[in-house]
Amino acid sequence: MQSSRVTLADVARKAGVSRTAASFVLSGRTDMRIAAATRQRVLDTAAELGYRPNLTARGLRTNVTGVIGLISDTIATTPYAGEVIRGALDTAREHDRLVLVAETSDDHEIEHGLIQQMLDRSVDAFLYASMFTQEREPPALLRDYPVVLLNCMATSFSAPTVVPDEIRAGHTAARALLDAGHTDGIHVIGGRHDTVTTPGGVVAGRERMRGIETELRKAGTGPASVIECAWHVPDHGYRAVSDLLGERRPSALICMNDRLAFGVYQALQEHHLRVPEDVSVISFDDSDLASWLRPALTSVALPHYELGRTAVTLLTEPEHGRSLLRVPMPLRSRASVAPPASFS
Repeated sequence: MQSSRVTLADVARKAGVSRTAASFVLSGRTDMRIAAATRQRVLDTAAELGYRPNLTARGLRTNVTGVIGLISDTIATTPYAGEVIRGALDTAREHDRLVLVAETSDDHEIEHGLIQQMLDRSVDAFLYASMFTQEREPPALLRDYPVVLLNCMATSFSAPTVVPDEIRAGHTAARALLDAGHTDGIHVIGGRHDTVTTPGGVVAGRERMRGIETELRKAGTGPASVIECAWHVPDHGYRAVSDLLGERRPSALICMNDRLAFGVYQALQEHHLRVPEDVSVISFDDSDLASWLRPALTSVALPHYELGRTAVTLLTEPEHGRSLLRVPMPLRSRASVAPPASFS
């Protein structure tokens, strides 16, 4: 049968000291004169008995439990974005914190209930996270607690915010093509994600396009066309490029995510065009698709792990925080970008 939990009183009794002295030693306090030999005896006794402090009781005294609640829409059940959670867990462990993860499926009633349950279990800080960068308003229930917004932004909720640097990512993608010699015939597939259901586009689309257009403009050029479509299935990329190839042959294609690029590869193959010998292709996100495609796809990576890591750091080290922190998106150079065919 498992033994009962070792208490502070057990340690004090076996070490032959008062409970107060044992508490001072085990909490690391130095404002009470305790002989070095006595201090070491208490530490040795605690180790021998397997003593661990009662964090729940400590939390009641200090109002700090070190438990972080991560509330997300669908991150937890998405293998790709799950790196956000791993980054948060690893960093929390480094700071001796615990993370509780809950998923709302974007249901406000479920969200309210989960947050209340976390508060009932003494969670004292929150990461409010989203699967993709978007504008979201956290519930008023969180206003009295430390909160970091992770991959989302709010207009009426003041909190440190961690998002991918999508604007710089757009610059990076355009610069990769410019450095390869492409100046004309650069087409963007997906654009701002300006569709019937997302009029005006999504945050990532608007910011990536801003970076792309600015970088190309600096080089005295611009996109030959921007084909707006939803990003979530390869078929949209396939259709967009199939229609484009009925009119003209591009020099390079910027796909707004890897799924679109998968469809783009199929369309190019059907038209007997090779990547990158005939058409260069670059994308965003760096999902598993990017390395599986042949030739392997050059993609600007979403920094999922670093997003989670940075968000927990802002919670545990708030003095280093900023109101908005954009995490860099690195370029994963592979085999899908080459000089224009006329340069070869």
